[in-house]
Amino acid sequence: MHRTIIKNGKIIFPDKIAENMVIVCEKGKITDILKSNEVVFGDGDVVIDVKKKYVSPGFIDIHTHGGGGHDFMDGTVEAYLGAAETHARHGTTALLPTTLTSTFEELMKTFSTYKEAVKLNSKGAKFLGLHLEGPYFAYNQRGAQDPKYLRNPEPEEYNRILAASDDIVRWSLAPELPGALVFGKVLKEKNILASIAHSDAIYEEVVNAYNAGFKHITHLYSAMSTVTRRNAFRYAGIVEAAYLIDDMNVEIIADGVHLPKSLLQFVYKFKGPDKTALVTDSMRGAGMPDGESILGSLDKGQKVIIEDGVAKLPDRTAFAGSVATTDRLVKTMVNIAEVPLVEAIKMMTLTPARMMKIDQQKGSIEKGKDADFVIFDNNINVSHTILEGNVIYRN
Repeated sequence: MHRTIIKNGKIIFPDKIAENMVIVCEKGKITDILKSNEVVFGDGDVVIDVKKKYVSPGFIDIHTHGGGGHDFMDGTVEAYLGAAETHARHGTTALLPTTLTSTFEELMKTFSTYKEAVKLNSKGAKFLGLHLEGPYFAYNQRGAQDPKYLRNPEPEEYNRILAASDDIVRWSLAPELPGALVFGKVLKEKNILASIAHSDAIYEEVVNAYNAGFKHITHLYSAMSTVTRRNAFRYAGIVEAAYLIDDMNVEIIADGVHLPKSLLQFVYKFKGPDKTALVTDSMRGAGMPDGESILGSLDKGQKVIIEDGVAKLPDRTAFAGSVATTDRLVKTMVNIAEVPLVEAIKMMTLTPARMMKIDQQKGSIEKGKDADFVIFDNNINVSHTILEGNVIYRN
């Protein structure tokens, strides 16, 4: 077996950036991290000289609906592969294909398509399992989710869904709905991450949800409650609960549009890089030009407009998912939120890996972990994406 050796890079570790080091990879794993003068090169070695660029762990996106003109709800293998390849060009080495609120039949089709796509995905970001977003959401916080498919979690339905697929690793829902807490416990038993999303819950309901197994908040600030008044009394909402519950994990759409600089800095200051993941929440318009697009499947999705670096509903009353890629998220955190590069990278790599319990294999450059890397310049322009030791994108 030949070795892949990465040299002359500025290697981004979870706590520092180091130079004059060489990364040695074999059989898809990192086998050594050595000082430059300690390496003996062999005839069969594939040597990648990155010429003083940064070498980061591969970016991990735990919430994306598609990209490159493809949506995971299209129900085709081509859509899965096309979206995975689009995101790989921007540094993503692993992602969670995410569904939208839909018909039961569309969801079932997604499961079989995913299984097929996993086998054929050799050029794109690796699929880590499915993230179901919906259909159990609060009507008032639906955002761009199609209201005609919203419903409460019923055991008869969700048990059928869980029985139909063993690829579900995450499920986002509103915990205040009737039956949601019982469902949260079911998800916890199955090691599926239960996440709070599109919800009108008050603080006390979030605490109950946390105790039932909801350990994560989907796209913080988007489609969720904050301080409200009911009969003159004030109640804290999900936003406040995110900060008051120390161990609650959050994710943010750091495209610079969904959240302004002040809120990006607020999340970073008060939740910190170990509890905050960066996600694209991208729809098919990621990596595509401005203009009309479709959120969700081509035949049943909703028309949207891409402008100002984001997707919007046609009446411009709400955002309809982002068109961000992971490199843009990192750029936003560094250039707009003024977060140190090491910590912005952690929020795009090790933190989401920990949230999905795959940090023993992915998320940082360490001996024994998967050889997943993204190489970029000082402006975070990606030149190489490497998955398990193989270059899947080179610019």
